Amino acid sequence: MCRLYGFLANEPTKVDCSLVFSQNSLMLQSRIDHIGRDHTDGWGIATYQDGVPHVEKEITAAYECHLFSAAAEKTYSTAIVAHVRRATVGQNSLYNTHPFVSGHWTFAHNGEVTGFDDLREQLERETDPCLQQQRKGTTDSEQFFLWLLTHLQNDGIAALREDQADRAVKVLADCLARLAERCGQAAPEDPPRLNFVLTDGVGMLGCRWNNSLYLLKRSGIYECEICGIPHIHHHETVNHRAVALASEPVTHEDWQ
Repeated sequence: MCRLYGFLANEPTKVDCSLVFSQNSLMLQSRIDHIGRDHTDGWGIATYQDGVPHVEKEITAAYECHLFSAAAEKTYSTAIVAHVRRATVGQNSLYNTHPFVSGHWTFAHNGEVTGFDDLREQLERETDPCLQQQRKGTTDSEQFFLWLLTHLQNDGIAALREDQADRAVKVLADCLARLAERCGQAAPEDPPRLNFVLTDGVGMLGCRWNNSLYLLKRSGIYECEICGIPHIHHHETVNHRAVALASEPVTHEDWQ
């Protein structure tokens, strides 16, 4: 199990209050989540600069690592993905720490591909060889990511542009249904948990599958409830819009 956070806006935005200082920040969730579990097996934060993802990771618990706060303080981007890990498949290592990146894609997973030992070889065979060569770790999550990218690629979806969003959703939904069926056959007593956030820095997709996931929408300038400032360099000609996805609500706003 893990805890994840995804943020997408039409203007560069800071989210350090959500990650570090809010009443249920991701850093706090690394110590204890809403059902009493810790997530101490590493953390990662991905941001985008000129369309390129940049990731900082460590294998220590976010709440024990001053580098998490330092990395959160530097976040200033239109797309941000953050994650704290509770290891299920794969040892505690940087290669197994989320978010994972391939080209302009960034991915974080909360859950487990149950029956992965039985499904791993099939997923590897169905993953594009060039993508498969990028796999550095041993987690189900990284393999899940590369397998999903293969299906997007096979359908000609290279980015989450508005004109491709509906197709991307359909492709991924079909993949998830197929994978969940396989997991059910391999481990019928243990349902798969396939929550994830996927972004290319322009669009963002989230999936809730057997774990909690919340959505927050903002329209217009939002003054942070923690520090009282909006965290953006706003241009008066822009109608500021933003969305956030999180395993648990991190602020007092109207999370759905």
